[in-house]
Amino acid sequence: MALAMLAIAPAPAAAAGAPEEGEWTFRVLLDGKPIGEHRFEVRTLAGEMRVSSEARFDVTFFGINAYRYRHRANESWRGGCLVSLTALTDDDGKTSKVRWQSPGDRDAVDGTPGAQAAEGCMMSFAYWHPALRTQTRLLNAQTGKVEPVQVGRLPEARVEVRGRPMAAVGLRVSGAARPVDVWYSADGDWIGLDAVVDGGRRLSYRLP
Repeated sequence: MALAMLAIAPAPAAAAGAPEEGEWTFRVLLDGKPIGEHRFEVRTLAGEMRVSSEARFDVTFFGINAYRYRHRANESWRGGCLVSLTALTDDDGKTSKVRWQSPGDRDAVDGTPGAQAAEGCMMSFAYWHPALRTQTRLLNAQTGKVEPVQVGRLPEARVEVRGRPMAAVGLRVSGAARPVDVWYSADGDWIGLDAVVDGGRRLSYRLP
C-alpha cells in the first residue's frame, strides 16, 4: 500500500500573495476510517517564513499493522520562494532523506536517487500557499524530484469541517502522481484534502 503521494495552501478565491501564519492538524482517514494525523505550522521569523510538518499514519487489519508511514519536513521561504527544505520519510520501512537549498539562483539537492536541482522560484506541494494555483511544477519533499503539475478549479462542494458540512471551493493538483483535490472555505482557509490511492481507496484530510 502506498500513501506517500502526498509528500507529501489560501484559496483560489483569494489573490495570490504572501500566506498568513497558521497551524493545521488534520485527521487522516482511509475509506472513512482514521489512520493518523498530519500537522502543519507556518511561522514568520527574521523575514523568513518557516514551515514544519509531520505525518504519522498506521493502517491496521484485525489488530495487525499492515502499513506504517512517518514523514517530517522543515522548509524556509523568502519572497514567496522556497529557499531550503529538509525532509525525512519512513514509508513502511523504506527510508529517504532529502536536503534541498537554493542560494540565490544556484540550487543544491542531496537526497534519494533521482533528486533534482531546479532553477528559478520553486515551491513545494504547499497546499496552504495562495500561489499554488498558478504553479506548473512543484518540489516533492519525499523524493527531491521536481514534478510537472496542472492545477485546476473544481466545482463547489460541501466538505465536513469539525463535524459539520461547509461550503467549499477546491483545486485539483494533477501531475506525476495521482490527482489531489484540495479544499478551502469561502474565506480562503485550507479545510481538507482528498485523493485516491492504491487499490482505489480514498485518503482524506479533515479538521477534527
